[in-house]
Amino acid sequence: MPTEKEIIRAGQIEIRFLLESKDSNGQLAMFEFTVPAGAKVPVPHSHERYDETIYGLEGVLTFTVNGQPVDIAAGDTCFIPRGAVHGFNNLKPSNAKGLAVVTPALIGPEFFREMAAIINAGGPPDVEKLKAVMNRHGLVPAPPQK
Repeated sequence: MPTEKEIIRAGQIEIRFLLESKDSNGQLAMFEFTVPAGAKVPVPHSHERYDETIYGLEGVLTFTVNGQPVDIAAGDTCFIPRGAVHGFNNLKPSNAKGLAVVTPALIGPEFFREMAAIINAGGPPDVEKLKAVMNRHGLVPAPPQK
């Protein structure tokens, strides 16, 4: 019987890793993420050391990659190359769920647990602490858009 995978809740977003670095000889990480309608989402960011591929499972996620919006519905894919500034929203009235594949597996549950601890602490999250966690795990927050 398969073991139940941990669900990490960061604010309104839920993350569940299906494969981690230890499961794939460091080659890829795979996680599902659920985004309720209108949820607060992570700041746009980039990563220089890994690529990310998103596959839509339910609803519609709107990713913005290098300034270009891309709707990802069930069955749609979006490849986010290293260095591309990206972020996402759920602009529709129903929940959305996606599958993220990160190659190589340079991000894992530890990142999301650390972010969740800050986000879920109560009150507005400490932005500097969030940025420090992002930087430690290879994510570069994008400068605010003018």
